[in-house]
Amino acid sequence: MNPTLVFDIETIPDVDGLRKLYELDSAVSDKDVAEMAFQMRRQKTGSDFIQHHLQRVAAISCVLREGDNFKVWSLGEIGEDEDEGSIIKRFFDGIEKYTPQLVSWNGGGFDLPVLHYRGLIHGIQCPRYWDLGEDDKDFKWNNYISRYHSRHLDLMDLLAMYTGRANAPLDDLAKLIGFPGKLGMDGSKVWEAYQQGKLAEIRNYCETDVVNTYLVFARFQLMRGQFTQARYQQECELVRNVLSKSDEPHWAEYLAAWQEKKST
Repeated sequence: MNPTLVFDIETIPDVDGLRKLYELDSAVSDKDVAEMAFQMRRQKTGSDFIQHHLQRVAAISCVLREGDNFKVWSLGEIGEDEDEGSIIKRFFDGIEKYTPQLVSWNGGGFDLPVLHYRGLIHGIQCPRYWDLGEDDKDFKWNNYISRYHSRHLDLMDLLAMYTGRANAPLDDLAKLIGFPGKLGMDGSKVWEAYQQGKLAEIRNYCETDVVNTYLVFARFQLMRGQFTQARYQQECELVRNVLSKSDEPHWAEYLAAWQEKKST
């Protein structure tokens, strides 16, 4: 059975790209460049959400569920040691090597389009991911690209029956089920945290979000009959056991919040 890879990304404005498009020099600060872009979007759309191709990837966090193993980690942080292109390359290299089942929350609406554009900008290759049946005939009927195929399962999109007005926030649904939900920050705070050099906090936030997604996926597997009640409880216990062995504070906080929700 193929491994399951749950993923989530966090992004910041692509300040360098914005400078290039709007012909701004280095005298304009990163903060001012981003604020200009926010204001332009607010004037045009009423929201300061910057278009996908101008979102720069700050972190990619993953859960890998394979065999008896559960692993959660981040591929990298933007900084001097690892640039955006190498982080995206590592993500697609994993797909190229293992052909996992991809699971996301709004991955079809946000995460993957961002990764497509940014991968294109950086010249990232991943023929396995883009295969629509030309190389592997099985991919004609089940590939990563087609919205209604399951090789990439966008849980938000599927549960809403592909109807945008029915979309639910991951944080709400996780908390309604009894999982911790978001801790520390939300996506709107990532740019502010990045400017303050809080790269670890961004990574930690992204990791807790991807674990929330995996737990909701496990609940979905129970609902659709792929997990028995006993198997579902085993999955939750596996996640708790793995996280409890970490010495990173955000997992202690996550487990404490989970325990509190169990007891209420």
